[in-house]
Amino acid sequence: MPTSAIRFVRFTGRLLSALAAVATLVVVFLALTALTDGTGSGLAAWSTTLAAGTALALWQGRRRAGPTRLMPFLPVVVAAALTATVCIPTVPTARRYPPDLPFVVTQHWSLSTGSRVAVYHYPPTGSGPRHPVPLVYLNGGPVRGISVLDHRFLRLLAGQGYDVYTYEQAGGGRSDLLPMSQYTISRSVRDLFAFVDRLDKGKPDVLGFSSGGVVLTRALAAPRVAARLHRAVVAEPGPMDGPTARITGHKGRESARGLAPAMTGPRATHVPRYGVAFGLMRLGLLSPGTGLIGQAEGDNAFTAADLGSDTASAYCARDAHRIPAEDTAQNFSFSPAASLRVQQTVKDSPSIAPQLKRSRTPAMLMIAECSSQLRQWATAVLAHDPAIQRTQYMPGVGHHMWNGLDDNDDRAVAVISAFLQGKPAPLPNHPTRDEIPAFLRDHE
Repeated sequence: MPTSAIRFVRFTGRLLSALAAVATLVVVFLALTALTDGTGSGLAAWSTTLAAGTALALWQGRRRAGPTRLMPFLPVVVAAALTATVCIPTVPTARRYPPDLPFVVTQHWSLSTGSRVAVYHYPPTGSGPRHPVPLVYLNGGPVRGISVLDHRFLRLLAGQGYDVYTYEQAGGGRSDLLPMSQYTISRSVRDLFAFVDRLDKGKPDVLGFSSGGVVLTRALAAPRVAARLHRAVVAEPGPMDGPTARITGHKGRESARGLAPAMTGPRATHVPRYGVAFGLMRLGLLSPGTGLIGQAEGDNAFTAADLGSDTASAYCARDAHRIPAEDTAQNFSFSPAASLRVQQTVKDSPSIAPQLKRSRTPAMLMIAECSSQLRQWATAVLAHDPAIQRTQYMPGVGHHMWNGLDDNDDRAVAVISAFLQGKPAPLPNHPTRDEIPAFLRDHE
C-alpha cells in the first residue's frame, strides 16, 4: 500500500476516533443534565463532564512523549466548547413583558388567589341591543398570551352588543409569573372564580377555547365555581382529566399540519441552549422547573416559529396556503415550561366525571370539522355533562374556529350568540349524546 494511502487511513482513523470521543462526551453531558435536572444552568453537568474527559485524556496520554501527549485533550476541548453553549443564556433572564396593544387598555388585577393578571375589556359597541350579561373569554395555551387574532374576534363580539372581558392566565402574556409549582389546572379554576368575584357583575357567560375550555369544563364540575356562572360555551376542549388524557382515538378531518409552508422567523430551538432545554422538557427528561433555564428566560426565548406545525394543525387542509398571521412578534408570548406543568397536572388528576354529572349550568359544546384535538376529548364532556343543551359541529374550520378567513368569524359569533340569547341554533344539534357512538365510528 502506498505511503500516502497509509497516512490517509491513519488520519481518518484518528479523526473518527476523535469525533467519537466528542460525541461520547456530549452524550454524557446530556445524560448528566437530565440526571441533575440542569442544576446551575447546566454547569454541574458541564464541569463533571469536563473533569471526566480530562481524567480520561490524562490516562490516554500517560505513555506518550512530547506534543503528542496533548492530542487526547483535543476532543475534550471541542466537547467542552460545544456543551458550554448550552449553559450560556442568549436572552435576558428577567421577564420581558410584551408592550401594550394600541387598541385596548391593559389593566392589571390582583386576584384573591395571589395571581396578578392582565385584563382587557371591550365594552359593547354597535347600534344593536346591549346584552345585560357580561361575557368572559378564556383563551387557549394553557399559559399563553391572547393573540391579536383572538383580540379581533373579541372586538367583533363587542360589536354585537356584548360586554367582553378577558384575562391572560397567570404566567401568560402580560400577567405576572407564578412559582413553577403553582401552575396547576386547579389553580386556573380558582383564578376563574376569583376573576368573576373581582369583576362583580353578577353571573357572567363564559367562553372557553381549547385549554380554556378545559378550565371551563372543570369549573362546571366544581359546584362553588359553577354557581357563579350564567352560561358556558366550551369550544374545542382538550382532555378534561387524567382518564380522558389517556384515551386513544382519532382527530377530525385532515388539518393543514404537514401541508402548510414552514413558519418563518427566528427559532429559539435553533439555539443549542434552548433546543436542548425545550427538547428534554418535551421528552420528560427535564422538569418544568429545571435549573437549566429559568421560567422567565424560557418565556423570553420562545418564539411563534418554535410552535412549528402546531399552528398549521389548527386549520383545515384546504386552508394550508392561506393561514393568517395569528399574532405579531411583539405580542406573542408562550410559556413552554408552565404549559407543560399545567398539562401534567391534568394528566395526573382523577376523573371529574362524577362531579360533572351534577352540573346544572346551561352549556354548549363547539366542535370543529378539521379539529386537531381527539374527538374523544369533546365527546367525554358531552357524555358526562347533562347540562349541555346543544352541540354545534362547525363545518369548514379547524381547531382555531374564528380565524378571519371567509365568514368563519361571523358564523362563530352567530352560533355563540344564539345560545347565549336562548335563540334557535343556526346549525343542527350534532352530535347529541345518543349520536356519540356513531359520530366516533364514522370518524366525523
